[in-house]
Amino acid sequence: MRAPRDQGGTAGPTAPAPTARHWAEALARRYLEELGFTHLASNYRLRGGELDLVMQDGATVVVVEVKQRKDARHGHPAEALRRPQLTRLRRTAEHFTAVALGRPDAAVRLDLVTVVGGEDSHRLEHRPGVSWGRGADA
Repeated sequence: MRAPRDQGGTAGPTAPAPTARHWAEALARRYLEELGFTHLASNYRLRGGELDLVMQDGATVVVVEVKQRKDARHGHPAEALRRPQLTRLRRTAEHFTAVALGRPDAAVRLDLVTVVGGEDSHRLEHRPGVSWGRGADA
C-alpha cells in the first residue's frame, strides 16, 4: 500500500534528491533574504500545485516561482511561466495563506526569480509583482 500524498506543508524527508532546481531555489532564497525578505516556507505542496518559496516582504506574503535553465538557447526561463501554472500557483497561495498562516485576507504578491547558468556561473533576475493572470513574458 502506498503512503498518502502530502496535501500541504513543507516538503519532508521524502522530498526528492537535490537537483538543479533545488540549488536555484536556495540561491533565490539567499538573494531575497539579503534584500530583507523573511522565509516562510519552501516547496509548499497542494494537490496540483507547489510553491517553490514563500517569503514575507513587510506585510506582504510573497509567492516566489523559481525558473532555472542551463542556458537561454531554448528561451528565457520566464517563458515557461504560463497561465495554467499561474492558476495553480494562485490556488495554492490562497490555501497557504488561509490554512498554513491563518490569514485568508493577507496581501499576496507573485515574484519570479530566473536563473540562467549553472552553480558555478549564472545570472539571477528578480521580477517582483508578476501578474497572476499572465505569464512573465506577457
